[in-house]
Amino acid sequence: MATVKIYSTPNCPYCKQTKTFLNENNIQFEDIDVSANQLAAQEMISRSGQLGVPVVDIDGAIIIGFDKARMKQLLALK
Repeated sequence: MATVKIYSTPNCPYCKQTKTFLNENNIQFEDIDVSANQLAAQEMISRSGQLGVPVVDIDGAIIIGFDKARMKQLLALK
């Protein structure tokens, strides 16, 4: 099974969409609230080059925003 992290904030609608998609497909993930964790926010920025959320890390592959097609591809979902 893939290792999935989502860097998010509580009020971000695209973060909520991403988490809903992962939950609907029974994908376990680590949810990292970058609004409450500055170290995690810096990690996200250094890995993605982005300040915006969500940033999804699937086995080291970085996805910026809610990109359903790319998540499906990386997670081998139909």
